[in-house]
Amino acid sequence: MSTTNGLSSVFTQVTSNPTPTTTGSTTDPNSTIAGNFNTFLQLLTTQLQNQNPLDPLDTNQFTSQLVQFASVEQQINMNTQLTTLISLQQATQATSAMNFLGSTATVDGSTTNLTNSQATWTFSSDRPATGTVNITNSTGQLVYTGTYPISAGAQSFTWNGLNNSGTLNPDGAYTMSITAKDATGTAAAISTQVEGTVDAVDLTQNPPTLTIGGQSYPLSKIKQVVRPGLT
Repeated sequence: MSTTNGLSSVFTQVTSNPTPTTTGSTTDPNSTIAGNFNTFLQLLTTQLQNQNPLDPLDTNQFTSQLVQFASVEQQINMNTQLTTLISLQQATQATSAMNFLGSTATVDGSTTNLTNSQATWTFSSDRPATGTVNITNSTGQLVYTGTYPISAGAQSFTWNGLNNSGTLNPDGAYTMSITAKDATGTAAAISTQVEGTVDAVDLTQNPPTLTIGGQSYPLSKIKQVVRPGLT
């Protein structure tokens, strides 16, 4: 039997009887490639069995092809393992997020709720400075502005809900921004945080988000969490 005829018979069998494994209506790529790998071994065996003893085939080429197919199979296995690790990580994040329900959390942010005429923000400054505090409502309208001395480090600002005319603003979401300059006129770096109770967790997001004071925050924004009863 000639090598060509041996290869042709194998190729004919492969092309006329494809047998990829399917899950539902989707072809499983791992099974398809694994089938190709087995087909390659069949072709290799057929070539070796039907080679011309007077003109043997180049085994180096076979070895190179075998190494390439083996590398592909290893990459497939690695991708499968990575997918499993990602799924485990997502499950861990979801479990961690659920544990935050009812806790008091401090997160990076500038929007919090005015409740019972009180809203509190925490912020940090990299140096002593004089800062202008601006508070806007949910529509972006400026409802309060004031100038205060700011010390270096972490501190808090509590607003009683009154605007500059002394009128009480309704409860709702308000955003604070601070611009500050030190004694030399150099701008100070200000970072703001908000504190509140974790009311809900959205597990449809990746990573999950926490709802605090009607605002959603990803887990990466969390700075501190205090369990119920310790605040």
